[in-house]
Amino acid sequence: QQPVQSPQAVILREGENAVINCNSSKALYSVHWYRQKHGEAPVFLMILLKGGEQKSHDKISATFNEKKQQSSLYLMVSQLNSGTYFCGAETQ
Repeated sequence: QQPVQSPQAVILREGENAVINCNSSKALYSVHWYRQKHGEAPVFLMILLKGGEQKSHDKISATFNEKKQQSSLYLMVSQLNSGTYFCGAETQ
């Protein structure tokens, strides 16, 4: 079962912030975050493997809350990191 991402879509201007959540009804083993620019293949950003883990890359960071079965992606939009963000997960 694929995780549920919310919001499904968000449009931001440069300098604005966004939080994208990835939830699952099943226990999460790992969460993978990707970015895809228009007309290009998805680019892997990061993987979170255990509860409480936090990672950062450029102006993007992510957390993994194992108890809530949720990962959150935090980003500040700039021209360099514009695109579509989405998550994937390994579940029980």
